[in-house]
Amino acid sequence: MSSKDKNLSQYDETNLPDISKFSFGIVVSDWNEKITHALYEGCYDTLLKHGANKDNIHTVQVPGTFELPQGARILAKNKTIDVTICIGCVIKGETSHNEYINMSVAQSLQNMALASAKPFIFGVLTPNTMQQALDRAGGKYGNKGVEAAVTAIRMAAIDSELKGGNSTIGFGH
Repeated sequence: MSSKDKNLSQYDETNLPDISKFSFGIVVSDWNEKITHALYEGCYDTLLKHGANKDNIHTVQVPGTFELPQGARILAKNKTIDVTICIGCVIKGETSHNEYINMSVAQSLQNMALASAKPFIFGVLTPNTMQQALDRAGGKYGNKGVEAAVTAIRMAAIDSELKGGNSTIGFGH
């Protein structure tokens, strides 16, 4: 569903697990900081709202979106992290640079997730205009940082539940 059809900040708050034991990494791009810092605030506040311990939220800032996977890898190498959220924003310009950056970051995060068996969340906006970015960073379509945090919570819970022997996540018998 496209964000024009749904506010990204709407989710079922009653169906989220206890996250007090989880450790979260957040890697934030400084490029387009008006957008990325708003996304970060939405993400961080959502984690706290749902019970994350401040001491278990580790944040790293990187220069741009292209550096998100490298920052995530460095963070995961130096801290015990259950799930890493990567926040960035690449606005389409006059060239196709956005396609190269977005695809590279998405593939890198997916590769790290598969190689490490730890979730790496793609919280990168890929708008055509600054207004579209603003609309998704706390504007009329909500805050994608909130969505990234909820995704991280759910993915950490899946990993934790499967380690506990519950193989029926989301489906009852």
